[in-house]
Amino acid sequence: MTSKPDAPALCHGSEKTIVQPHKQALLNRLNRIAGQIRGISGMVESDRYCIDILTQVSAVRSALDAMALQLIEDHTKGCVQKAIRHGDGEAALSELMGVLKKISR
Repeated sequence: MTSKPDAPALCHGSEKTIVQPHKQALLNRLNRIAGQIRGISGMVESDRYCIDILTQVSAVRSALDAMALQLIEDHTKGCVQKAIRHGDGEAALSELMGVLKKISR
C-alpha cells in the first residue's frame, strides 16, 4: 500500500522532519541564548566574579528549559496527537516519555 503524495507525513515515520509552528520564536530564543553564552565567555575571559558568572549560567539554563517546554508542547499538540489519531500513540508516547526523562535529569 502506498501513501498519497499529498498526505501529511507523520512525525514518527522514517522522515523525522517537521515545520516548527513557533519556528521564528524558537530561533529568536536561540539567538538570545547564544548571545548570553558569548557574554558568559566574556565574563570568564575578563575574570568576573564567580557568582556573577553562575547567575548568567542559571539564566541560560532557564532560557533553554523554556525553549524545551515550548518544543514539548508543540510536539505533544502536533506529532503525538497525530500519532494517536493514526494508531501510533503508544510509540509516540514512549518516545515523548524517553525525551522527558532525558531533559529532566
